[in-house]
Amino acid sequence: MSQPKPQTVMPEPAVGLDAVSKCYRRGDEVVHVLDHFSFTVAPGEFVALMAPSGSGKSTLLNLIGGLDQPDEGHIEVAGTDLGELGESARTRWRARNIGFIFQLYYLIPVLSAQRNVELPLLLQPMSRAERAKRVEAALTLTGLPHERHHFRPPELSGGQQQRVAIARAIVTDPPLLLCDEPTGDLDRQAGDEILGLLKTLNERLHKTIVMVTHDPHAATYAQKLVHLEKGLVGELRTG
Repeated sequence: MSQPKPQTVMPEPAVGLDAVSKCYRRGDEVVHVLDHFSFTVAPGEFVALMAPSGSGKSTLLNLIGGLDQPDEGHIEVAGTDLGELGESARTRWRARNIGFIFQLYYLIPVLSAQRNVELPLLLQPMSRAERAKRVEAALTLTGLPHERHHFRPPELSGGQQQRVAIARAIVTDPPLLLCDEPTGDLDRQAGDEILGLLKTLNERLHKTIVMVTHDPHAATYAQKLVHLEKGLVGELRTG
């Protein structure tokens, strides 16, 4: 008698949006940014999201990161139903599970690179020695020259500032990185270096990455390309 074939157990998605809608009021006008939008990202996947301005891509990142809430639909990220969390619980969840990387870095100019990277760790119960160890590991991993660890952001190039921002995003070891135009303020060479770093974080550390970009070249670094048109998935290609 033949044995039944074992069933393949599919891993839960790192990001799952089901029929999500989001609208804003602009005076008397209601603007529908996302309209019953469904979207999944597998664990360890690097997804590039391309869309024209005003199409909802930044809103989508805010929803995935728990910074905003949908009007309708269901969002599950890193195994957590975000609709079941109150505001303070979402803040704690976000600190553990999400790393944000922005176009404009948002570093504190009067603090050194080390101190900027350390900031997320100050919210966690951790010794000073452990914080210092994690900060040095994150800065080393992102390739910032060691002598510049004590430099303040204005003393660093744009690419180096973005490396500090990425180190800050990964210092808590979150499973998911959300990147909003991470190379939009950089020249092509510096941008390629940052994109290569993101790809390394994806391949070596298995970070799940969702990256919003308007640059087709930047999108080639991702495993999957998703086009967002008027709040809907217009096209999806896997590389």
